[in-house]
Amino acid sequence: MAASTLKAVILIGGPMKGTRFRPLSLDVPKPLFPIAGHPMIYHLIESCSKVEGLNEVLLIGSYQHDEPKLKEFILNTRAMFSLQIRYYQEFAQLGTAGGIYHFRDQIQNGNPEAFFVFNCDVCGDFPLIEMLKFHRSKRRGDHYSHREQYTMLGTEATRQQSLNYGCIVSKKETGEVLHYVEKPETFVSATINCGVYLFSMHIFQHLFKAFESNQNNTNFESILPPTYRNESISLEHNILTQLASSDKLFVYHTSAFWSQIKSAAATIYANRQYLKIYRKQNPDLLCESSDLGPRIIGDVYIHKTAQVDPTAVIGPNVSVGKGAIIGAGVRIRESLILENAQIHDHACILYSIIGWDSSVGAYTRVEGTPNDPNPDKPFSKIEVKGLFNDKGQLNPSITTIGSRVQVPAEILILNTIVLPNKGISGSEVNKIIL
Repeated sequence: MAASTLKAVILIGGPMKGTRFRPLSLDVPKPLFPIAGHPMIYHLIESCSKVEGLNEVLLIGSYQHDEPKLKEFILNTRAMFSLQIRYYQEFAQLGTAGGIYHFRDQIQNGNPEAFFVFNCDVCGDFPLIEMLKFHRSKRRGDHYSHREQYTMLGTEATRQQSLNYGCIVSKKETGEVLHYVEKPETFVSATINCGVYLFSMHIFQHLFKAFESNQNNTNFESILPPTYRNESISLEHNILTQLASSDKLFVYHTSAFWSQIKSAAATIYANRQYLKIYRKQNPDLLCESSDLGPRIIGDVYIHKTAQVDPTAVIGPNVSVGKGAIIGAGVRIRESLILENAQIHDHACILYSIIGWDSSVGAYTRVEGTPNDPNPDKPFSKIEVKGLFNDKGQLNPSITTIGSRVQVPAEILILNTIVLPNKGISGSEVNKIIL
């Protein structure tokens, strides 16, 4: 018997999403922002490439189909992995499940056994192979494709932080989901939804019911032609809450690294964790100290085209992008240096992102405040803080220098956000440079 085929769907959102990610998403679609040397969704696709039988990845979002950077990414990634990668553009923002339903024919083409679904703003060491084995272990028919089966990836959070996620109540022995609540007002469970799913094809029956319900519940929109009626479907509210306690939805628990990437600050933590994964799974991607090269501390990724002075000290947890130039005596740690950025002699970069084609002058210090999970609390996640506190003051966070910004020599930039193409004349602390 031929091996069962699988597919993956990655929900990449659109240009109206990811506003908390600005100014980084002003130059590149958020899913393509580089973390540990590769775009965010590259890491998801790489995880998919390791699953036997998974031969097609569908990207669904509302970016324009001719978005040049997205087209270039797809072409390059196809060449790197033996996967078919296609992008399907939503005619409108259809929610977390509306796009899946809208492109149901493309997903079901070839009669796959099941398909993974990813939210694009999650990162982690995804146990997809183990998740698939768990999913298949719950089979009730003679063949995988004959059963109705749904599996979601779950992890642990603190009691307080669980209120910011979808919460899962399940049977400890079997993993069967008994109850699901999206962002509850009071504590429900410390097991949270990771935004990664594995669905059998029967999911489209439930999506159809949700679609029909939405059509019937429209008010003034119901007088419009069906093409223009509300087709938005929420996977969390319309589907998962209904499948809970149906004996068809299960959760696979993981204790491996997992996080969301909701803001620019979260990329520093994600970069650190992906570099740690490189150390374990693909250490050749990391740089090491040598007599002729810079001093490397901990996990560091440096693109092969970047130029780094031998007297620089880099790391831990630093990624240096394509064509970047790092001068003599430069110190960088816990930061992202993006493509064609230039760091002049003896500058110091800490907990910061230096944007595309930007430069930092000699002896300048660029520093931010880390937004890491609380190390004293087991299962703690990154706190997604607002830009401002209750007093209207800018919350301390990483420093983000947008693209094509010239930072002068011998100044201090601390906890500051600088939009693209903006000029800086002197030191800036706790500011947004518009």
